Amino acid sequence: MQETVSRVRLFNRFYTGRIGLLEEHLAASDFTLAEARVLYELAKRSAETAADLTRVLGMDKAHASRILARLRTRGLVDASISPNHGKQRLLSLTDAGRRAFTSLEQGTLAQMEAMLAPLDAAQRERLTGAIGDVMDVLTAPCGGHAATVTLRDDIRPGDLGWVIHRQAILYCREYGFDWTFEGLIADILGRFVANYDPVREAAWLAERDGSIVGSVCLVQSDRPEIAKLRLLYVEPTARGLGVGTRLVATCIERARALRYRQLTLWTNDILVAARRIYEAAGFRLVQEDRHHSFGQDLVGQIWTLDL
Repeated sequence: MQETVSRVRLFNRFYTGRIGLLEEHLAASDFTLAEARVLYELAKRSAETAADLTRVLGMDKAHASRILARLRTRGLVDASISPNHGKQRLLSLTDAGRRAFTSLEQGTLAQMEAMLAPLDAAQRERLTGAIGDVMDVLTAPCGGHAATVTLRDDIRPGDLGWVIHRQAILYCREYGFDWTFEGLIADILGRFVANYDPVREAAWLAERDGSIVGSVCLVQSDRPEIAKLRLLYVEPTARGLGVGTRLVATCIERARALRYRQLTLWTNDILVAARRIYEAAGFRLVQEDRHHSFGQDLVGQIWTLDL
């Protein structure tokens, strides 16, 4: 915990300095950060009460009142009686307030664009993905809504390399698998690519905010009536969202559509979450064998589903 706290504080110091939050005013304007946040909310939302605004911003009531008083004195914010409740006063920007917000927004965007300009497309994609992860992690404990997860079956350059990379890291962290597991994944996907039959096989990537958070493959076996479900995985940040269940269900649906008679898979008994998904989908455990692989003593399992 202490190490995490230190890293978050280090990032806070870096980022606030990088985007100029330590300056007295924001984006070469005469507004403080708090004033700019109030202007932004009033510009983007319909008329709100001071209480609503305070709640949305998570701001101290007295602090918000002082900011609103300053903005009203400058003729940027106005208040009117609510047509639905005579005791409520709704806040909105005046014409001058909207002009001030537009100027502030343009300055902020120019500042962000200048900061991002040296980054290439890959670096920008990495940055936005990391931002999404931070937001997901910090909002989840507070009941925040997770971004929508989508599945796609068009494999793009870099996708399979990413799957190999992430699975190797995750299985090392969570189960202590060594580097030989990465070799197994690379071999499975290498043979999948080399022998790929688009009529009988498929692979799906689960994505959230443009980042891969899971995958699964449908692979034909040496028997034409049997297919294999291979390499199911879900990123820790996407667990609990039903991603694994959707991937397995999609794989089963495709196998049925292709008129396979049976779907089979190999796993290890320590992968408890995956096994629960397989059981819920109707797979049956038909064989177990002890083996030493990836630096661990394991119990391998074969599961089958009659289609």
